[in-house]
Amino acid sequence: MKITIRYGEQLFIVDVSENIYLALDENRRKAENLYHEKRRHWDARAFDESIIAKESHHHSIYMETPEETYFRKEKFKAVYETLATCTPIQRERFLLYALDGLSFAEIARQQGCSKYAVRDSVEAVRKKLRKLLMDYPHESPLSGY
Repeated sequence: MKITIRYGEQLFIVDVSENIYLALDENRRKAENLYHEKRRHWDARAFDESIIAKESHHHSIYMETPEETYFRKEKFKAVYETLATCTPIQRERFLLYALDGLSFAEIARQQGCSKYAVRDSVEAVRKKLRKLLMDYPHESPLSGY
């Protein structure tokens, strides 16, 4: 199988075995998935925890304490309340981007607007959520602080 390698400004076409091709393709897909996953997380701690959960070969069972459950529920409640302060368009665009994984361009095509309008809507919601998560007073000891 042939692959193309970019080295600086030059492109090289190289023959590789099927096993090498599949390994390189799997690595490329994994890197792309990690990039998209990281892009969706405005709170770096959530990204780190999701990567650890997905990539960990040691699966241990962790049970939340009652305090952690309470604080998690309170934080989700605050997130929902923050989302309620956004315009319906901002909220819809943000949810399409963050939960459905659509790109700015895909959302723009769907809604008949520019991808910059989508980006501005998503960033407005992100800004509110960042502020909420940075100012949130109840962090558990295991949350990374």
